[in-house]
Amino acid sequence: MSGRTAHFLGDNPIRVLLRLIVLSFVVGLVLSVLHIHPVDIYYWAEDMVYRIWNMGFGFIQGGLGYLVVGAVIVVPLFLLSRLLKVGSGRAD
Repeated sequence: MSGRTAHFLGDNPIRVLLRLIVLSFVVGLVLSVLHIHPVDIYYWAEDMVYRIWNMGFGFIQGGLGYLVVGAVIVVPLFLLSRLLKVGSGRAD
């Protein structure tokens, strides 16, 4: 099963996760510095973070805000690109 997962993701799942975390942080930071805000998506993500916070997950703090903002953009684009590669038969 992990072979299929690694095939779909293009690498070891842990390495892909670490790359996505770093890329999400960087994209979120750059978007924040450039004052580019995908407002509706951001407020949806912010609302979800507040709901999780209110459920008692106290580990969400400052830097994770950048992670969430970046992940809102990076993760869907990553999944879309992987689905398009798998659909065209070019998966790595």
